[in-house]
Amino acid sequence: MKPESASELFAGPFALATLSAPDGPEFPALVTPDGFALDLRDAFGEDRLTTLDVLDRWESALPRLRALAAGPGPARTALTDLRVHAPVSPRQVFQSGANYRQHVIDLHVAHRAPGDDRPESERRAEAAEIMDRRAAEDLPYVFIGLPSAITGPYDDVVLPAWAEQPDWELELAVVIGRPAHRVPVADAARYIAGYTIANDLTDRATVFRRDMPQIGTDWLRSKNAPGFTPLGPWIVPAESIADPDDLRVTLKLNGETMQDESTRDMIFKVARMVSYASQAARLLPGDLVLTGSPAGNGMHWGRLLRDGDVMEGTVTGLGVQRTRCVAEGAA
Repeated sequence: MKPESASELFAGPFALATLSAPDGPEFPALVTPDGFALDLRDAFGEDRLTTLDVLDRWESALPRLRALAAGPGPARTALTDLRVHAPVSPRQVFQSGANYRQHVIDLHVAHRAPGDDRPESERRAEAAEIMDRRAAEDLPYVFIGLPSAITGPYDDVVLPAWAEQPDWELELAVVIGRPAHRVPVADAARYIAGYTIANDLTDRATVFRRDMPQIGTDWLRSKNAPGFTPLGPWIVPAESIADPDDLRVTLKLNGETMQDESTRDMIFKVARMVSYASQAARLLPGDLVLTGSPAGNGMHWGRLLRDGDVMEGTVTGLGVQRTRCVAEGAA
């Protein structure tokens, strides 16, 4: 799949992408809202340049990218003649769970504990109280994902035969632009290169260990199958996004809207998530911080992913990703 029109692109004068010609190698590119791409290997004079290399030197690269977007520069190629890949191959992926208030309340109600016969209103009130307490205690929930789960924004997603309840989770993803360790919330924005779209697919049936429930969640199995994180299409520079805490996150399944929520519903905002992850780990340029998914997942609708489904995900100003689900063995 490819972008259907230039109107599906992004906010601002340019974005970063990883592209390839048919059967050619991947290359980093500057893309413009009119639907054209400039090969940054030529512009930077480096044959082996990658998008991760550009992010590794983001502070010096950003002024050059602005100038390239504004000037006539080297020849550009229509995006319709190119394949769009995941915009970056990160070293690390930090994922956030339980970060949208309404989503967590819905999941709390949906995952009724055995023997819990309380009315839904009482369980919703309990979940709301838990969310308020989490926000007051300022304890985000962050875990690690695998870069090998990432796939392109228009690639097919293979549903493994063992995945009984594959679900969608569209998210705003932060792209780090500078090494960050123990960064204060007030300074976190300085370490963000830009933003992109991630769909953090999850097999609900394997989230919790069946052999020993006391172990808790099994994110390796439930979230990290190859292709379970469609990413992109573009990295839009942070300077082009006025307020990441006020963007619309929308996912359509076969044309029907399933998720449609503002990042205003996040319990912990973008700067807090970046700061929190940096307290324990050293964030590196190109790393991703996924900020959680809003209400409207398949568990809410009682409708999980199956062969032939097409997901279309958008986040304000970041473009559109469109992926088709293919059952394992039918790919």
